[in-house]
Amino acid sequence: MQSQSRPLIIALDFSTKEETLQFLTQFEERSLYVKVGMELFYREGIPLIQELKERGHLIFLDLKLHDIPTTVNRAMKQLASLGVDMVNVHALGGMDMMIAAKEGLLEGANSSQSIPTCIAVTQLTSMSEKKMNLELNIPSSLLDSVMHLCHGTKEAGLDGVVCSAQEVPTIRSVFGETFFTVTPGIRRQEDTSDDQHRVVTPDKARELGSSAIVVGRGITRAKNPLESYLKYEKEWRV
Repeated sequence: MQSQSRPLIIALDFSTKEETLQFLTQFEERSLYVKVGMELFYREGIPLIQELKERGHLIFLDLKLHDIPTTVNRAMKQLASLGVDMVNVHALGGMDMMIAAKEGLLEGANSSQSIPTCIAVTQLTSMSEKKMNLELNIPSSLLDSVMHLCHGTKEAGLDGVVCSAQEVPTIRSVFGETFFTVTPGIRRQEDTSDDQHRVVTPDKARELGSSAIVVGRGITRAKNPLESYLKYEKEWRV
């Protein structure tokens, strides 16, 4: 099974369970680290999570919770009982919400289960500084906003953040090596960037110090997903 220390996480950006399982058959019984997002989870729900766990996959359940602390706390209790390996919230929900999320995970996990890694989304990799300034009315630089959200995440007791790989060196310099940085927006040189703005290659993410990378369409939409996965993995782990 892939190590949890520096995983390459495949984003299962599919609409149905059937599409998802058909995709996974191409990986020759490999145990993978996969990300299940809102589209897939809202359609297929807990049975899909259970099936993926039974097949030996690690799961990042990417629901980006953002609500009042009590609601997030109760939701995390439910998610902890599923045995997933990583979950997340929006750091913009504030420290009280993030603390409540962590408490919910601690309360909801069965005694035989490990507590899921809990990370916070800082600024989405689809967000540009101009859009953040004008649409969100946040007047700072993008990096300053990310660092501010990282401070709150750390103080709330969460394990790390979702961020751009471009921001990792600054985050590392302040929060050290143990602060987990999950970086989407990863594309090999020949892949398109689609709706991502802060994009880097797998080898660049490694050089910048990312703890984990998330790859979606570069693998899931490839003509040969296994071949593409192995290319990403090689660049990430060399």
